[in-house]
Amino acid sequence: MNSSNPEHDALSLLDARRSVPAKQLDAPGPDEATLLRMLRSAVRVPDHGKRVPFRFLRITGSDRDALGERLAARSQARDPDIGEGALDKDRRRFSHAPMVIVVVAVLDPDDTKIPEVERLLTAGSVCFALLQAAQALGFGASWLSGWPAYDAEILALLGLGGNERVAGFIHIGTPRIEAPERERPDPAALLTDWHAP
Repeated sequence: MNSSNPEHDALSLLDARRSVPAKQLDAPGPDEATLLRMLRSAVRVPDHGKRVPFRFLRITGSDRDALGERLAARSQARDPDIGEGALDKDRRRFSHAPMVIVVVAVLDPDDTKIPEVERLLTAGSVCFALLQAAQALGFGASWLSGWPAYDAEILALLGLGGNERVAGFIHIGTPRIEAPERERPDPAALLTDWHAP
């Protein structure tokens, strides 16, 4: 699709993308219809073999704090000498943004046709597309992981199966600040040409 506008709107949205720190995200979050609209855009990612190797888990309301309490308990079990500051960080990890969407990568071990890394990349693409969709609808969002994304007990607590992994915790809400721009890499410096030997 061509646009008469040389600075196509879609590219402007991509160029304007910024992560808003989870601590700077407040209520309101998206309502049900808005979230489903975001997810409709987020699932339009490359998916070799049409495996749909992802699913979503929504965490809102008091469940965010309950999860934080369980994270703090798990942190203390992992490291009995953990400091109160680190413990409090884990306790509040999911309490800032009004909504956290866990993008779960579903990696069927019996699927030998499509490499696992390609299915994982599809789930990662969903995370990025969800960030874009949230911002396009006026919300702020941040893609986080951290140790809870890799801890077997936390994954079990979240209800993930043995063939599932966290691709990302996407924190979504109304930004309290305008996310600052940061320096971005120069694409020309990253581009090389391959020539046949």
